[in-house]
Amino acid sequence: MQLDWGQATGLFLAVSAVTAAVVLCPAMVKVPAEAAQAWSIGTPIVTYWAGPPMTDEVAEQMAAGGFNLVWCTEKELDVALRHGLRAQLHDGLINVSSLDDPERRAQLDALIDRVKKHPALYSYFIVDEPSARDFPALARLVDYLRQRDPGHLAYINLFPTYANNEQLGTSGDTVTAYKEHLRQYVEIVKPALISYDHYQFAVGGDGDQYFLNLALIREYAMQAGVPFLNIVQACSWHPSMRVPKGDEVRYLVYTSLAYGAQGISYYVYCHPGHEGGIAHLEDYSPTPLYYVLSKVNREFVAIASQLQPLMSLGAYHLGMVPPGAVPLPADAPFRLDPPVAPMAYKPPEPVKGMLLGFFGPRSGKPTHVVVVNLDYAAGTTTTVVGPGPLQIFDAASARWRDAGGSRAKVRLRPGGGRLLRVRPGGNHA
Repeated sequence: MQLDWGQATGLFLAVSAVTAAVVLCPAMVKVPAEAAQAWSIGTPIVTYWAGPPMTDEVAEQMAAGGFNLVWCTEKELDVALRHGLRAQLHDGLINVSSLDDPERRAQLDALIDRVKKHPALYSYFIVDEPSARDFPALARLVDYLRQRDPGHLAYINLFPTYANNEQLGTSGDTVTAYKEHLRQYVEIVKPALISYDHYQFAVGGDGDQYFLNLALIREYAMQAGVPFLNIVQACSWHPSMRVPKGDEVRYLVYTSLAYGAQGISYYVYCHPGHEGGIAHLEDYSPTPLYYVLSKVNREFVAIASQLQPLMSLGAYHLGMVPPGAVPLPADAPFRLDPPVAPMAYKPPEPVKGMLLGFFGPRSGKPTHVVVVNLDYAAGTTTTVVGPGPLQIFDAASARWRDAGGSRAKVRLRPGGGRLLRVRPGGNHA
């Protein structure tokens, strides 16, 4: 992939007054009872990278679209609040250099004191795609913010697997260098959430590291005991990259869910030099993708909320098994009928088959499964067979319904998925 996030971010900040906040229905906003309370994720995050200034019109559109993270300056926090949104604050003072300059440090302290009790504030944006060489300085800033305002997240976004060794600040092959990058990040910075980006939809086909990246992020987030957020592709910024269709973006959302993501973000909402996205740059009117995401975003929040109290116990592939993926074990408690036959994976062709994400108590058997259709070009119908009487979750109404036994027939949209569980109190083999 050819995206240079640093260049894109620099252009973004120069062109527009960037805004960041989490968009929720007013009744869903979770405000810490006390400023000293440690940050927790609350409602699962739905956000974007690179968007318009936060006006009432923009905030209303984002809330209607099911977004729950918007970028805000200090002056825009009240706009977020009026529309029931949590806000991620962007300000040049939130920088490692501020700690070594007495004047800037005093200004940073004053900023924190002004905003930390604002009902809309959710997080502080720090930096995008740092090298491991930056981790000690970032750890100092994260710790400083945590001491001054433990109730709000210090947000950092990481490189994808296809970043080179110089960018990562580590050495070795792709897996070795990336795992070392994640290890240092977790051990040195001690983040409360792991965020990363990965874009694989090229004109010539799909990249082959998407599931590898998901698997490694899932692994290190679980080791650290923190949630993770996946920034996925919603546009083209280079002739080599294609604009994803709605079904392709649905595939990104549901595969992230199956691997245990508690946050989803889209690159971009709208930004100069980018084609596609969620709104037109000229007047911020919605693109066709906006209307797809208006439903998908709410499905993500509904399903991720159900999974939040549980542990991700495994993510298993049926059909094609791309790099980083794990095939479904023969003795898995959930399976599909008819079985999905093994298929050879030949990148850059799209991954085909099915994905099963298992969830359950920290020390126990899987009780929930997210079933995903990995074919984003065609829908499918399958039967899920479980270890006890099953229930199917309706993400639109956030209600469970009995499947009538241990077999449940489900219809899946292209790239779509469903959440099922063993009925509480039901027999669990």
